[in-house]
Amino acid sequence: MIGYYVHHQGSGHLHRALTVAAELPVPVTGLSSLPRPAQWPGDWLQLPADDLGAEPEAATAGGHLHWVPLDDGGVRDRAATLSAWIASSRPALLVVDVSVEVALLARLHGVRVVSVVLPGSRRDRAHQLGYGVSSALWAAWPSTARGLAGDLTPADRARLVCVGGVSRFPVRPAGPRRPGPPRVTALLGDGGGQPGAAAWDDARAQTPGWEWTVLGRSLGTWTADPYAAICDADVVVTHAGQGAVADVAASRRPAVVIPADRPYGEQRATAEVLATGGWPVRVEQSFPGSGWRDRLEQVARLDGSAWSGWTDGRAASRVADLLLAELARAPARDTSLVP
Repeated sequence: MIGYYVHHQGSGHLHRALTVAAELPVPVTGLSSLPRPAQWPGDWLQLPADDLGAEPEAATAGGHLHWVPLDDGGVRDRAATLSAWIASSRPALLVVDVSVEVALLARLHGVRVVSVVLPGSRRDRAHQLGYGVSSALWAAWPSTARGLAGDLTPADRARLVCVGGVSRFPVRPAGPRRPGPPRVTALLGDGGGQPGAAAWDDARAQTPGWEWTVLGRSLGTWTADPYAAICDADVVVTHAGQGAVADVAASRRPAVVIPADRPYGEQRATAEVLATGGWPVRVEQSFPGSGWRDRLEQVARLDGSAWSGWTDGRAASRVADLLLAELARAPARDTSLVP
């Protein structure tokens, strides 16, 4: 049996976990402070939240970890809940997306850990510790996306498996545009820092003749399944989150990519690689206040089929193969020891 830890911020970690879990032929238990999603195929353990304290003290333990504030009941209860689950369920493997503390806790219990590597500058001691105790590492970008793992140690880089962009949606062949006025779909992330309604209204005003669909929770316009709106667009405007980029790539639509500020420069690192790798995108470092008409017309002429090297529809299967290979290294489970 596999445990799968899902970070609670944003929606990308959960969408990735759902996509990978659907490919696995063995039981998978989800572990997260998020509530159980209806689509999850197995058991789900909702963990106590560990970020409710008003004034966290010594949260990084002197830079050795990322989030272990002293005297925090949520941190204590979360670790205890995970330990109790490991003791009773005896998982053969734990996938961690992402938490150094969860990876370390599992490894201290003698459980194999497979960690997800994210873009950005991850050379701090905590990241290096989490990667170092992991039996295997994987990343949701293609091996041709040079530079996204530049901060890994040579030993960790050698162990990294780049599976490609993991999209929850099927790959759609690039085809001719639909008749009618050109369309643009904008995807706002869940992590904050997105332009407000006035900025999007201004972009609309600059592009007479274009039909806009702006999807974002902050604007009250989000949909749980944005794929139809993505595929319907001649151009997609998106942040540089891994899930959003993979979903746009699966749709084979050209894009304007505007990275949001995130810890460790995650989105800016992804945007830099997209800007220099021949992908069908135009990268803007901040939300443009002008020039939208020329920008959309230029991007609409890009060949969306070039996304095939980023997301080919088989990334989740590659993750499943990696996890099954790690499972094969584990000894047969002694069920007589399970209460």
